[in-house]
Amino acid sequence: MLRKIVVTLFVLGCFILQCSVFGSFAFAGIIPNLMIVLTSSFGFMRGEKEGLVIGFFCGLLSDIFFGNFLGFYALVLMYIGYLNGKFSRIFYPEDIKLPIALIVTSDLSYGILCYGLMFLLRGRLQFVYYFTHVILPEALYTIVVTIFLYPVILAVNKKLEAREKRSAQKFV
Repeated sequence: MLRKIVVTLFVLGCFILQCSVFGSFAFAGIIPNLMIVLTSSFGFMRGEKEGLVIGFFCGLLSDIFFGNFLGFYALVLMYIGYLNGKFSRIFYPEDIKLPIALIVTSDLSYGILCYGLMFLLRGRLQFVYYFTHVILPEALYTIVVTIFLYPVILAVNKKLEAREKRSAQKFV
């Protein structure tokens, strides 16, 4: 139960930070995608199911407040969380290279998917412009924020896992 409350607070907190604080620190209209960082992090820390669920709720918040279609971002982030969960078997908390690589890959995939499904299908064929002016700067900004946000997510996850282990040992 505590994990659900903490994860809900993380989702809401990251969403509020992304919309308010980082909106003030936008570079050329680009803000980091904290929903990708959160979805990817919990995906490879906790597995496919947790990544899928957190991705759904992060995407649903984005859909409700910013989306043109209800469910588009939820579906995209669900897939991203699920695919990141596939890497939970090779996840080592001490190594930050894998999380950074997965978050960058997830952000680039997210940007390309959104371009393909929202712009390309409507006949807007300026992919190089969109990639160099939106997708790549967002990925770079997200990397910088990930370096500071990921250790916080990791520390909270470690504490929750330690607490869950202690409570599980009480029942054995």
